[in-house]
This record gives sequence, C-alpha cells and structure tokens, in this order.
Amino acid sequence: MAVDSKGALLLLIITAVLYEGSSSSEATQPPHIILIVADDLGWNDVSFHGSDQIPTPNLDSLAYSGVILGNYYVSPICTPTRSAIMTGRHPIHTGLQHGVISGATPFGLPLNETILPQYLKPLGYATHIVGKWHLGHHAWEFTPTYRGFDSYYGYLTGKDNYYDHTDDESNSKGETGYKGLDLRNGTEPVWTENGTYSTELFATEAERIIASHDTSKPLFLYLPHQAVHSGNPDNPLQAPQKYIDKFPHIQHPGRRTFAAMVSALDDAVGNVTKALSARGMLENSVIIFTTDNGGPAAGFDMNYASNWPLRGVKNTLWEGGVHGTGFVHSPLIKQPKRTTHELLHVCDLLPTIYALAGGDSTELKNLDGTNVWETISRGVESPRVEVLHNIDPKRKTAALRYGDYKIILGEAYKGAWDGWYPPEGVTTNRSEETNHAPRWSGPLKIKCGEKPTNASTNCKPRDNPCVFNIKEDPCEFNNIADWNQPLLNFLMGRLEAYSATAVPIRNQPTDPRGNPKYHGGVWSPWINLTDTGGSTNELFGSLQ
Repeated sequence: MAVDSKGALLLLIITAVLYEGSSSSEATQPPHIILIVADDLGWNDVSFHGSDQIPTPNLDSLAYSGVILGNYYVSPICTPTRSAIMTGRHPIHTGLQHGVISGATPFGLPLNETILPQYLKPLGYATHIVGKWHLGHHAWEFTPTYRGFDSYYGYLTGKDNYYDHTDDESNSKGETGYKGLDLRNGTEPVWTENGTYSTELFATEAERIIASHDTSKPLFLYLPHQAVHSGNPDNPLQAPQKYIDKFPHIQHPGRRTFAAMVSALDDAVGNVTKALSARGMLENSVIIFTTDNGGPAAGFDMNYASNWPLRGVKNTLWEGGVHGTGFVHSPLIKQPKRTTHELLHVCDLLPTIYALAGGDSTELKNLDGTNVWETISRGVESPRVEVLHNIDPKRKTAALRYGDYKIILGEAYKGAWDGWYPPEGVTTNRSEETNHAPRWSGPLKIKCGEKPTNASTNCKPRDNPCVFNIKEDPCEFNNIADWNQPLLNFLMGRLEAYSATAVPIRNQPTDPRGNPKYHGGVWSPWINLTDTGGSTNELFGSLQ
C-alpha cells in the first residue's frame, strides 16, 4: 500500500514519539540505591574532612565527585540512628531514644512501624541487607527477613569479634557467660567463616548480591558495616596486618589499628563501587554513605576514633557525638562536586530514598523526615530549619538545633567526656599512601576560632541549659545563654513541644532466656509472639 507524503510525515512523527517515550521510560527506571553505614566513624577519620593520618581514597573519590553533607546530623548512638534510617521517624517517636538494644533484652523497633524495605518492595525493588541489624531480635518477627528484606547476611547484636564473629556481652553488672556466635545467612547460623575478617566478608557478600542481581529490577542494598566499632573486650580493635602496616607514622597502637580498620572499610566501599560498575549499574545508582553517630574518641568504648576539632564523643549530645560524616554520590545529581551546608538529618533519608524510588513522599504519614533530594541534587534550600538531637527522659539529657543555634541540657557520664580530643599519635610524618582522589576544592575542614580560657567551664548543662551559635562557634566554645534569654526561652519551648509528642522508652532489662547457651551457643530469638502467656505480657505490658 502506497503512503503519501502526509502519511509518511505522520508515521515519522508517531515513530519519533514512540522512540522518545521508550527512551524516557528507560531513563526514568528507578535507580539502584546503595545505603552504606559506617559504625562509629568520627568526623576526623576520613581524608575528605582533612584527616592527615588516614587516607581514604575510595571514599574521597565518591565524596568529591558527589555531594559532601557538611551540616548533617545523626543520633548520638547506634540503635536510635538505625531506627531513624529505617522509619524516617525520630527515636522519641519509636521509644528507642535511650541507649541501645543489648543482646538479651526483649525489645526492638516496634512492629507497627513500616520500615524502608517495606516501602520499597511495592515499588518493584529487590531488598537486601548485609551487616549489622541491632533493631531487635528477641522474636523472629523483629529480624530483617520478617520485615521486608529479601535476604540477610550479618549479625543481630551491636558488636562482634571481627574474626570469629562472636558477641561477648558479659558486663560489669555481673551478667557473665552471655557469649555466642552472631553471624547468620537469613535465619541460619554461619559457622564456616571463623577467621574471615568481617569488613571483607560483608563486602564480598555485597559484591555477590550485585553480581547476581537482575539489572532490569531496581536494587536496594543496605550495607551497615561492623567497621569501625570496637569488638569484644578481650580484643576490641582488630584489622589484618597488611592494613596495620600502612600506618607506621601513627605511634599510638590503638589509633594505628583503628586507622587500619578505616582503611579496610575504605577498600570495601571501593570494591562494592567496582562491582556496580562492572555490572553497568553505577550510572543509575545512588550511593549514600553515613556514619551512625560520632566517633568514640580517646579510649571511649575501647576505641580511638577522632571527632577533632569538635567537642565530645559518641553517646553525647555535643557536636562530636551527633555531627555526622556523610555524602551522596550519583551520576543523577544535577550539581555534583560540591559541599552542601544546608541543614539535614538522618530522618530525611527514608523520604528521600522513597521519592528517588518513584514514590510520592508527601503521602507518607507521621514522618519526622523530609525529602531533601532537591537540596542534595540541585542545591536548593533545605526544607528543614531544626533538628532534634534527642530527648532522653531516663538520662535527663536533651539537645536541639534551630537555625544556627543549639541548646543542650543535662549531663552524660558526669561530664567526663565533654572535652575536645585530638587524634592520638600525631607526628610530622604522614602515611606514605597518597590520596589521588579528584578534588574540586580542599577537604571540608571545620574552623573553630580562638578557644577561650573558660571554654570548659562556661557551660555546665547539668545545672543550666547552654546555648551555642553553631555556625559561628561549631566547636562549642562560647555559651551565650546568659545574655540571650528570649532565645533560650524559645529553644526551651521547642524542646518542650517535642517532649509532649514523645512515647515512653521501650528498654527492658536483660532476660536470662536470651543467653546463647540456651540456643546452641548462638544469639537467637527466644520469645514466641504467638504465645499469649506471660512472655508476651512481659514484652509489651510494662514499657518504662
């Protein structure tokens, strides 16, 4: 059948439209999302923040070619941050605002909370977790594959020996013998990896998932590393000798081994990035890297991270405990190779990821986070004006940031960790390893200004609330509360408003039934939620 010129033109237009629609469909396929969490990584433990002790070339390469998060906050300790990542809700709204979940304590992230993989699966995502869970395991229903993850390879508690993968939770309260294997593939214990360094083990498993992934389907890979948390008390800092040998310039043995642990983590991230590239997935991936809290510096928690020059350590509400190390890398970022100083919070990750995955984040209910992709990608102003750092009714501590100003009240550890802790082992000799990561500027360094002689004494938050201008005074040298009463009143009002919305803490005492010796020497669930007897009542009936 002959086609006249008008028909030919119409056919050409239809073909072009169909081709454009097909290309658009391919281009708008949801991205692969890789969420990497470092455990206890301090502000000054990466060279893209200016560490001259620990080169992190793989992290730097991703950070410098993406967007460094310069004004980003996390919770002061592990379980609360992980709950915020998974729910987009502040720990005061999930009951996880006090401390962490110990191995034999019967509580966890509430089952009525919808968590990140459960949001992503209806959008077509394959969902996998490799690494640390730490959101409850007293009943199977609280564990990852019961909560939306297609697969799980990792450990359930808060720490492990890096080589034999046991968690020893014998403690100063006289609770001894709580020690067992803590490594699982799905629900099955893994006994065959004794001697394999966990940072490398988890990277290898992540690489395997990427290598076998059906690339026509979007991937969500949650990779919460064990590194660089301390391990068991008998041998808290562990790294392969090949990494320790890279840091002869660090004289302090604890800091030297810690640096080796960071270096192994850096290589692990590099290997995962290479695996994405090898499968042709990197060009349509978003890699999010974050710490879970500030670093345990100067021997805190048997570790030697560094938050220098920030004040405080992990599990405090000073900047060193909550100012998070993080970046986002993706070819999808419209304005890459920069630092954003817009205010961001870990609760923002879930709605941002959900929107990237093709969901409408405005339809999500009861979240404390906001979709901040336009802030990250295009540099628009953050929708966030304040960050609640925490309100802990048991410890009687609280802190909040509103605009440039921060209020902090209450005291942790009787003030023993309220100082500023430079990294141990500083010498004039740097590592022989050179960081060749491409840079668009120098590393992100925090400048404190001059430290007054009364910096350690002008704020006593146990007695009275303190106020700091974090933009002008990021190292919390100058308490300005005394001559800013209206500002203090306003910030106290914001804390009171949040406190009115808080739920009771869920923490429970140790349950001897959770001892691994009753479960074949393995940390395992020990409560059957289908049992309507006393154990269920114990679990849900008397939350503090």
